[in-house]
Amino acid sequence: LAFAVAFVFSVLLAFIARRIIRSFLRGIEFDRRVKQWGFSEVAEWSPAHSPSLLMAGLAYWLIILLGILIGISALDASMTQVLVLRLFNYVPHVLAAILIVTVGFFLARFFARSVLISAVNMQVQSARLLSLGVKWLVMLLAGAMALEHLGIGGDIVRLSFAILFGGIVLALALAVGPGSKDMVKP
Repeated sequence: LAFAVAFVFSVLLAFIARRIIRSFLRGIEFDRRVKQWGFSEVAEWSPAHSPSLLMAGLAYWLIILLGILIGISALDASMTQVLVLRLFNYVPHVLAAILIVTVGFFLARFFARSVLISAVNMQVQSARLLSLGVKWLVMLLAGAMALEHLGIGGDIVRLSFAILFGGIVLALALAVGPGSKDMVKP
């Protein structure tokens, strides 16, 4: 009975919160601001290409998940309490991984733009390709760090990242080496 009450209450609360968040975000023109701030990719991921609907949906499901966890903890079974405690102890790791990916995204955009501007100023013909490579390398590093922080994969993620990053560096060294032999001739 306690589980059912907690679940029904969380569904009602989630429904109300989704409506309030959606109307608030539409009121401050959140969709337009997201595109204005340069996050047009977020609109592509979201339902109906609306970041405000995405945020409202995330809040909705988060409240329902918390309601289910509270309902499970009300069952007073030792196994469910251990499960709930482990899930609540894992939440800071998930938040830190989200922060790592977010900072990695911003740094990737910053470094890609910096490399693009520098390469264009140095009149490098493949400046856009070089910028794209830097962007994806930083995103790859951020993704590997987030997975490592979440404890997913353990040594496999670290080893895969090292092999991939080392392969890219080796390929770049081989590509630049023969291509720049005229520049290093005495």
